[in-house]
Amino acid sequence: MVGVIYWLVDLFTRISILILIAHVFISYFLDPYHPVRRTIDRIVDPLLAPIRRILPPVGMIDFSPLVLLILIQIAGRIILQLLAGLR
Repeated sequence: MVGVIYWLVDLFTRISILILIAHVFISYFLDPYHPVRRTIDRIVDPLLAPIRRILPPVGMIDFSPLVLLILIQIAGRIILQLLAGLR
């Protein structure tokens, strides 16, 4: 059972990272009103909002996706380490 949970957490972490990377690239190429971009924005923007309140953009560069990427990776590794200890 722990193996299945481990696999699901790892999968969720990887998919979250891919969605975040897609959000960054799509924001450069698609119109803000494009349905694909709006869908991804609805997923990612609530996660980025608290980070943006703490870390405002520096000039034209928004570091909040990078911070969220690091936080997702850290949280994923911590949870996987805890699950590995249960095996």
